Amino acid sequence: MRRKKRPKKKFYQINQYIKADQLRVVDEEAKQLGVLTKNQAVRKAQEAGSDLVLVAPNANPPVAKIIDFSKFRYQQKQKDMESRKKAKSVDIKEIRLTPFIAENDFNQRMKKAKKFLEGGDKVRLNVKFVGRQITRKDFGERVLNKALEQLEDLGTQEFAPRLQGKLYFTQLQPKKKK
Repeated sequence: MRRKKRPKKKFYQINQYIKADQLRVVDEEAKQLGVLTKNQAVRKAQEAGSDLVLVAPNANPPVAKIIDFSKFRYQQKQKDMESRKKAKSVDIKEIRLTPFIAENDFNQRMKKAKKFLEGGDKVRLNVKFVGRQITRKDFGERVLNKALEQLEDLGTQEFAPRLQGKLYFTQLQPKKKK
């Protein structure tokens, strides 16, 4: 059984643990307070009853924000969730065919492939040669070409059909909708 990898928690330097001497300080409303020393910035944060959080350590000078740390972490979590919603995952669905497939079986698989492409998933078409069928590669090519003809209005071919061992395959990606 595989374990899920835990996402690494991002580490933020706060208050006296900030290593930089000079900081560009920003308040909660993103209003700049100017470039201050670390001690001045920590004092301002304590006066406001908040924390000083280093938000851009690679900037010159580094940027720190005066904000309650738990509120800051909550905002970061919300941003991450929002970005995950926007990212669409594309699955690769596999349709298996044989060189001597019956007409109805072929039609059923083409219906399934069309449904996958309309749903925005990539489709890999595999023609598997079993036993001595490998001696009749032309039948496998014919089946794959027929499938590609039926799916050409919904998807574009990512790469030319290729033979690898006893599999003859190609992959389609859905066409962009206008």
